[in-house]
Order: sequence, then C-alpha cells, then structure tokens
Amino acid sequence: MDYQHNLAQEFLEFVEQQPRQSLQQLLSRVLQKSRLLTGAEAGTIFIIRRKRGGAYLQAVNAQNDRIHVNAADFEVPVSNKTISGYVAATGETVILDDVYGIGAGKPYSFNPANEAKNYKSVTMLCFPLKNYTNHVIGVVQLINRIGPDKQPIPFDPHMAAIVAPVARVVGASIERTDMMDQIRLKNKVLQNRNRQLAEQRGHIVNLQEQTEGAFLLSVGLLARAAEIHDEGTGNHIVRTNEYSYFIARHLGMPKQFCDEIHYSAQLHDVGKMSVDQAVLKKKGRLDDAERAEMDRHTTYGHQILCDSPRLQLAAEIALSHHEKWAGTGYPNGLGGKDIPISARIVQVADIYDALRSERPYKAGFSHEQATDIILHGDDRLDPREHFDPQLIELFADLHLGFARIWDELKDPPATAAS
Repeated sequence: MDYQHNLAQEFLEFVEQQPRQSLQQLLSRVLQKSRLLTGAEAGTIFIIRRKRGGAYLQAVNAQNDRIHVNAADFEVPVSNKTISGYVAATGETVILDDVYGIGAGKPYSFNPANEAKNYKSVTMLCFPLKNYTNHVIGVVQLINRIGPDKQPIPFDPHMAAIVAPVARVVGASIERTDMMDQIRLKNKVLQNRNRQLAEQRGHIVNLQEQTEGAFLLSVGLLARAAEIHDEGTGNHIVRTNEYSYFIARHLGMPKQFCDEIHYSAQLHDVGKMSVDQAVLKKKGRLDDAERAEMDRHTTYGHQILCDSPRLQLAAEIALSHHEKWAGTGYPNGLGGKDIPISARIVQVADIYDALRSERPYKAGFSHEQATDIILHGDDRLDPREHFDPQLIELFADLHLGFARIWDELKDPPATAAS
C-alpha cells in the first residue's frame, strides 16, 4: 500500500512539474510516464467527450518509439465493441497477451484497421482514468511491452493493481486541467461576445443571455477546480449553493442577493487553489505553520475574486466564511453583525454539509445527528460561538429543507476501483 501511494505521488509530481501546462501538455506527460512505468513501446491516451449521439473517446495524444504517429481526429465510441470503449464503459482494466487472439467469450475485439501503418500491436494494457467521484473520464491504452530481446512480451498482471491508484490521482489532475482549459476558453468567449455587444447593438439582449450562461458555467468550473484535491467532496459545492439560497430566501433577503448567493456560495473555498499543494495533500495532523498556510485560503480566495465586479459577494464569502459570531474565527477575528450576512449564511450551509458528508477520516452523520450538533453542539462545535443566533433559529424551524436538498443532490455511491 505504501509503495502504491508513493508511486501515485511520484507520478503526480512528474506530470505536474510544469506549472500552468495545458491539457495537451499534461496528457503527453501522463502517457510518457505510463509507458516508462510499464515498459510499453507505444500508447494512446483518450478523453471522454459527449455529443448528441452519446459518449465517445477522443484520442488526444499518441506516442510510438518506432514510428511517427498522430492522434488527431481519432474517435472511439464508448461501448463494449472495442477494447478502449469497453474499459471506458465498465471502468475495468484489460490486459491482453495477444490482441489478435482475443477469445470468443469477450464482448470486445481488436480492429486491425486502427493499426498505425508499418506497425503491429501484440500485447496491450488498457486502464481507465477516474475522477474524484470514481467516474471514468479517460482511458490509457499501452501497446507492446518490450522485453530484453527488443520483442513484445506480456504486461505483468500485477501492473493492474499498480496503475489503479495512479489512475485515480492522475485522473483528478487531468479533470482539473481540463476544467481550467474550459474556463480559459469560456473567458475568451466572454471577451469576444463583449466586443460583439459594442459592434452589434441590435443583438444585445440575445448576447447578454449567452454571456450570462458562459459566466455561470465559468463560475461552476472554477469552483469544481478548487475542490479537485479534496477527497470525497462530490456534490458539496452544488449543495452549498442550494442550502445558501434556501436560507437567504426564507430570511427575506432581496431577490438580487438571493440570486447572487445562489452561484457565489460554491466559491467559498476557491482560495485552496493557491494553498501550498504539499499542505493540501498531507495525510495526518498539520503543524502550526501548515495550519496557518491552510487558513490563508480565505485571503487567497478573496484575492482571486475581488477584482471581478460580478463576484464581489463571492469574494466577501471567501474571506469571511470562517469568522465566528463570538469573534474567535479567522482571518480577521470579526464578530457578530460585523461578519457579512452572506458569510454567516454560507457558514451554516458549509458546516451542515460537512457533517452529513462521508470523508476518508470520518463517517457521514444522519440528518438528525447533524441537526443536533448545529443546534446543541458537541465537543468540537459550540453553536453559540459559531453561528448567528437568528440563523440557528431559522435552521431549527426549516431543517427539513436541508434534508430534502441533501437527498436530491447526494453523491452517487462509490464503486470498487478496477
């Protein structure tokens, strides 16, 4: 287990050596490292994409030590008919000693038409890349493990167990980079549409609607990218949005405030993107210096968001959602109504969801247990110190609404890793 953990850490450090690398650069390094790890002569890495006809695998990088290869425009349906499609559909790892000799009992087959010119595949290792919710986001297909005599030999069956933790960690990293690429693309779309607004006044209403959709998508992607290193967070940010909107409406806040908190609440931990990755990934208790760095995610989040006129409420929440009613929170030790109401609302939402959620270090609490802790406290939380009394009173009256949101948006059960 330690060996697998260290291997996964080494793999992740290798592929992330280049800061701000594009998805294409990251995938090239993932494939390169996978081949070095297994002794594969060639390989292709696919990412799952979706269109109206369903899901398909897009080949985004191909490598071969013998010949020049190009992965451009190569697509494979996500289905049981092909090897890579089967791995994407089932999440299973496939090891083949002879791709041309697949038994009749297998649903998939090898298509010689996909062979590169002047090259023959013999042995294969094909494994899935999975994200934080254990869903397949891509596939790595490795070809021809090379033996001492420079001829293809079978892949070691134990390699399936070795690549599983690597694939999970790297899959999360790939998803984060893919999201950041999409954010950059959406930002370009926003800029282009803003220029179009100035040039085409007659289409201003339609373009504003499209720009709003792109803005909200970018906010969601940014929030998801910030959560990518947190194990088991799942739909946490989506639920936090809904709890916060639920509280704001029943508190009688103005419609504009309710609408803004409905998308701003999910960005409360966006500052974790700037926290030292060694601190974020550390297993076990943090020392004082590490805890101080972790606590700085509030100020980092404010710095990321404060320059955007549309994200002022989000910046306020990111900065103050760890302040406490008694003035004993951080980063500024605010107390009572000096804490922005937006941050007070998100604090209740965030803590309720954290109590309900299962994490690697704790089991999830039932709604009744979480409600009791928020209303009456436990050995770690004093509600009189933490929360706005008005919000606790509201929570006591409307806590079943929180349970309904949890039930509607709870995470799918995790499946066993391949």
